[in-house]
Amino acid sequence: MGLCAYAFGQEPKALAPGKTPDAGVQAYDIQDSVLIKTKEAISLSAMVVRKKGLNSTAPAALFFTIYADHDDNLAEAKRSADHGYIGVVVNSRGKALSPDVINPYEKESTDVNGAVDWISKHPWTDGRVAIYGGSYSGFAAWAATKQLHPALKTIVPYVAAIPGFGLPMENNVFLNANYGWGFYVGNNKYLDETGYYDRKHWNDMQFNWYHSGVAYRKIDSIEGRQNPLLQRWLQHPSYDEYWQNMVPWQEDFAKINIPVLSVTGYYDDGQISALRYFKEHYKYNKNANHYLIIGPYDHFGAQKGGFPELRDYKVDPVALINTRQITYEWMDYVLKGGPKPALLKDKINYEVMGANKWKHAPAIDKMNNQVLRLYLTGQKSGENQVLSKQKMKSKGFLSQEVDFADRKGTNNDYYPYPIVRKELDRSTGLYFISDPFEEEVSVDGIFSGLLKASINKKDMDVGLVLYELLPDGTYFHLSYFLGRASYAKDMTHRNLLKEGEISSIPFSSTRMFSRHLSKGSRLLVMLDINKNPFAQINYGTGKDVSEESITDAKVPLKIKWYNDSYVDIPVWKY
Repeated sequence: MGLCAYAFGQEPKALAPGKTPDAGVQAYDIQDSVLIKTKEAISLSAMVVRKKGLNSTAPAALFFTIYADHDDNLAEAKRSADHGYIGVVVNSRGKALSPDVINPYEKESTDVNGAVDWISKHPWTDGRVAIYGGSYSGFAAWAATKQLHPALKTIVPYVAAIPGFGLPMENNVFLNANYGWGFYVGNNKYLDETGYYDRKHWNDMQFNWYHSGVAYRKIDSIEGRQNPLLQRWLQHPSYDEYWQNMVPWQEDFAKINIPVLSVTGYYDDGQISALRYFKEHYKYNKNANHYLIIGPYDHFGAQKGGFPELRDYKVDPVALINTRQITYEWMDYVLKGGPKPALLKDKINYEVMGANKWKHAPAIDKMNNQVLRLYLTGQKSGENQVLSKQKMKSKGFLSQEVDFADRKGTNNDYYPYPIVRKELDRSTGLYFISDPFEEEVSVDGIFSGLLKASINKKDMDVGLVLYELLPDGTYFHLSYFLGRASYAKDMTHRNLLKEGEISSIPFSSTRMFSRHLSKGSRLLVMLDINKNPFAQINYGTGKDVSEESITDAKVPLKIKWYNDSYVDIPVWKY
């Protein structure tokens, strides 16, 4: 199993894919040492760039970022100026020239609006602002909509994070992938690259913690220095008000009436965040004007428009787009009356992997014309169990045992790297296979389902992976789920399982995908318990998982997976 790619030492460098060629300082009016004072008395460091010779006012394109890199930020502002906008880059509080305390995520809902308010009042703009950008900047764009400023007219978030949902925990399971990020952005006014790109250091840290068996709350003692940001996060294992205050929550979405264009990828580690914004926006605002572009991109590729080869998978040529160009086309459409970007033929615009074509749908549930329900049975089919279209007439179960004290191996190899595999590690988990498809189909959308299980403990962290098994015997990774059973029904409140009783564990926060399946392909589901160096280990005592250690592993986890468990697969039958 490899490190999650949503991880150490990559994200910031990918946020500025290709600097704008410098047309000479004489081509721009540049203010690169601006301090914005907000009504909360916070100072934010900013750059403002205008094209010389611009005799009229123009809308502003705001890129709000925690990555205080002068050259990259200046290139970003110039790019917007080259497209006919006032290019504004604002750094988070405490970064660059700001004298305040660095505070990732927690105050952006007010700080970004402070920047919008400041921009809208300057005579060099026409009073209208668009916010765009990827990852942290995508999060910042959504944070601004929590208290929507009248000057904000559109946002274009790429691979937008939701703190507490996609990172630093996913479905209430804390991940290690962003462990070093707080040092990178928080150690000084700019970026602390000392050791941040040392993959061996971070990999060793995770394995050393795993083999030590110490509680997750003490993982920073393994790394050798305190991690105050992580420790603050660990105080909030539920998606509580701490996280809810950072971005729109429930009815907040009903008030978001500006046009939105979201971009994400099938292999974006934070895709569940980007998709949650989309789903919640339409859930609470039936008249939302929100478009989505999604294709075979990872966290960095989506911000650029894709790479010809992704984790050894050769991407369809038609999937390669220009994210930044589409961004400015969208801004022109919303703010200048220009044509809508050609790719946006409906609200959801998605590339069908293997078919080399784009499809378009008005809603997620319209991406498919059939939902295939497959039951996880105890019947054997070679080395696998059977995924059956028919529910079993009599109740049965499959047993699994996980010894958390055993650190010689790991469980739950869920991460899609590589995307296409010749074989799978079957040392742990249960594998369920469908019948071959008798005709060509595509699987388009989000897979979900319901697990029925009884355990001898009070909780467990579940992993599911969905593969296509091709007729030639290779495996294509389609999607996965990782989540804590006690939060399956409500991510804001923990409901422990009752020992020995059958529990229903619904899951739906999986990754969207679209893939053309040839005749003879099958679907394969892997079901396992999460136990590896890359995330918290849930020992099942019912205590705060961050407090549990290997001393809580005296009794192995024993599970009965019942045969009325199922997965729902979205299928488009031609």
